[in-house]
Amino acid sequence: MVLSLLGLRRRKRDGDEEYLAVQDVETLPRRRLTLVLGLAVGLATVPLVMLYVLLVLSSFADQMLSGPDIFTARYSLENWRLLFEGRLEPAAGRLYTTRDLAMIVANTLLVAAGVTVVVIVTSVMAGYAFSRMRFWGRRRLMEFIILLHAFPGVALIIAVYAIYVWSLGLVPREAITGYRFLYTILARAALEIPMSIWLMKGFFDRIPWEVEWSAMIDGASRLRVWWQIVLPQVKPGIAALAIFAFLAGWEDLIYVHVFLYTGGIKTLATFIEEVVGNIETAYLPIAAAAGTLYLLPTIIFFVATQRLLLQAMSGGVKG
Repeated sequence: MVLSLLGLRRRKRDGDEEYLAVQDVETLPRRRLTLVLGLAVGLATVPLVMLYVLLVLSSFADQMLSGPDIFTARYSLENWRLLFEGRLEPAAGRLYTTRDLAMIVANTLLVAAGVTVVVIVTSVMAGYAFSRMRFWGRRRLMEFIILLHAFPGVALIIAVYAIYVWSLGLVPREAITGYRFLYTILARAALEIPMSIWLMKGFFDRIPWEVEWSAMIDGASRLRVWWQIVLPQVKPGIAALAIFAFLAGWEDLIYVHVFLYTGGIKTLATFIEEVVGNIETAYLPIAAAAGTLYLLPTIIFFVATQRLLLQAMSGGVKG
């Protein structure tokens, strides 16, 4: 049966001799190919899905689950109650208040929303320029932008931190907290912008030139055509871009740790790092509850917008 699913057939030739013939993938029936790909993806993702399931179940259990013990554990909302009361284990006192936890969530939202706005505004305008305007060095500049995306954020952190320290001398003391947020947002958004420009250029490339020409012949300005005719047609791309950028800001740990946590400002990422900082003494079911809270926006976004994500990946690859 497995050989049949993979396109391998047994044939007889010259009496008892048998051999396996590989059927070309392009000639496989579409239903069988879909079944094979589905099984492959399912088997590859089962371990990852099981880890997330264990994390979510552990947030309601009286112990950190690792497998068969999911049937013997006792489940309740006790871990979530302790988390929102600011207690990191049942016998410990309060380390923070519910208001502190709300501020941590608000800080995370502020960083994620800021990264989203900066990435969308920059990428939409730059993507349109690369798609529609011809200027000297355009192709080289596009290659340079995609090269920038190859650098991991952690490799740039020393240079970004050096600029941050130098710029602190220009900022008034009472505005340092706001400047920390602004710098974190700009630095994190800069890592997302190169690939986002390429994605948006792919969406603009799919819009026929004739659409814009018709509007301009009717008397509309270039700016009006861009705002009222072109942008509405790339809304799925902008929405998908917003999701990617929001998740990048929400999940970031390195940049928020360097620029915010050192100034006493916490986000959910640094909060969870603090909870599990000493893994030997940490009460892991509460850490699992904090981790589940941290995952909620990601799960909601993915379930609600998975079609947009697939459309963005397929629409942003045109050169």
